[in-house]
Amino acid sequence: MEQLIKAIKSGDITSFSSPSVHVYEASLTQVGKSSLLLVRTEAGKKLIVVGEGELFDQLQGELVDGGKVAPLSHENRLTLNQFLPYTAPQAFGTQVATMGLGDRLGIASPGHIQTIRGKDIRPVLAQQSIRELALTGRTYEDVLDAAAYAVLQEGYKDGYGADGDHLKKEEDIEYALRLGFTMLTLDCSENIDNTIESLTEAEIAAKYEQLPASLRSHYEQRYLQTAPNVPGAALAYTAEALKKDVLIYDAAINFMEAIFRKYIVTLDRAVDFEISIDETATPTSPEAHYLVANELRDRGVVIFSMAPRFCGEFQKGIDYIGDIAQFERELASHAAIAVHFEYKLSIHSGSDKFSVFPLIGQYTNGLFHIKTAGTNWLEAVRVVAKVNPSLYRRMHQYALEHFSEATAYYHVTTDIDAIVPLAEVSDADLPNYMEENNARQLLHITYGLLLQAKNADGSKQFADEFFQTLAEQEDVFAAGLRHHIGRHLDLLGK
Repeated sequence: MEQLIKAIKSGDITSFSSPSVHVYEASLTQVGKSSLLLVRTEAGKKLIVVGEGELFDQLQGELVDGGKVAPLSHENRLTLNQFLPYTAPQAFGTQVATMGLGDRLGIASPGHIQTIRGKDIRPVLAQQSIRELALTGRTYEDVLDAAAYAVLQEGYKDGYGADGDHLKKEEDIEYALRLGFTMLTLDCSENIDNTIESLTEAEIAAKYEQLPASLRSHYEQRYLQTAPNVPGAALAYTAEALKKDVLIYDAAINFMEAIFRKYIVTLDRAVDFEISIDETATPTSPEAHYLVANELRDRGVVIFSMAPRFCGEFQKGIDYIGDIAQFERELASHAAIAVHFEYKLSIHSGSDKFSVFPLIGQYTNGLFHIKTAGTNWLEAVRVVAKVNPSLYRRMHQYALEHFSEATAYYHVTTDIDAIVPLAEVSDADLPNYMEENNARQLLHITYGLLLQAKNADGSKQFADEFFQTLAEQEDVFAAGLRHHIGRHLDLLGK
């Protein structure tokens, strides 16, 4: 470490060489009279700071050889945010395309940054739902810390976002915003009535008549008496469909407004406020999308993006399932509605939807928000399959044995019986499991069970070896992300 500190003081770290210390040259930063560098040692990643001044004094660490070796702790991340504002998340607004990158492991962001750097799109590096936190055993503090240190590691100064994803409860919204999250995805599913779709026309009419007369009159006058004019959108309201939409979405619209007034308007900083209506039993028609958006605008609710549920299926980790011609027709209307109301169309479960990416890029004119998450985990699993086949085989077998538990959290149509048995696959061919939809979904939705699995003595059954393997293969993992997420961006026109 003494040799490294001397190299930092001299301003020439390129001459430093050590088999036990890897230097992230892009992280070298001058702050006043202090120099800061991120390195990877046998004990994990560390901050090295030399010189003098407030940054040197405030970073918590051990004094070594005239410098300071500091851990990548939460407290030190807050200090970095203070001195290096680009390491803190920011809101992006509606005038630039954004991509949520959902790093469930806390180690994918360097590869994500390498992929997205220099492109006409901005990354939301920190993106997690409360469900994902529970499944991975992480906190929102962990998620923000990992993103900030990745930004420092890569010397990335173009900005990144932090999304409290699919939040439903007020305490979770408060938690995320208190920590400085710059995007809030409001999951309205618990306020959307999914029972309506299964009712008969007579039952829908009877339920609709129970609503206050003033409410019914409001909707009927706005949507049946005057046809909406949205260039590029095909909208045709009928009395029957309107009744259904009102019953499904009216309570959710009230919820959206209440959260906006209580948490978004009262903030002293910008937040990208996204509305999610994709967690529903049936697809969101363009008419329903317009109704929700129009009601929000009438109430003064300003949003960053809206995520409808598209026709067909956007299942986890695999390509689009459905009629692409129908998807294109409806996408054209959804995108036109978003343009009309001056927000971005948001695509959830957007990982690996390669067949429809060109259409999304085309109809949104390149201005969209798209969410990915589990595909990054699968790229990590691919690395394990390549370099640690024994670990992969154990994880695969465990996933098979516990798959039904994972389906409580995710909707998939996985055919377990279609997955080639492990015993029939050579070590060299194990990565090919990541090319087959059923195997992809098997590993995709069991990530929480795999990461939390424990041996009889309480030790982690897979996680410690998994993370050690990825630490040793950091460059390989980053290269895999550049290829895989890069393919997403290419097809989206970015």
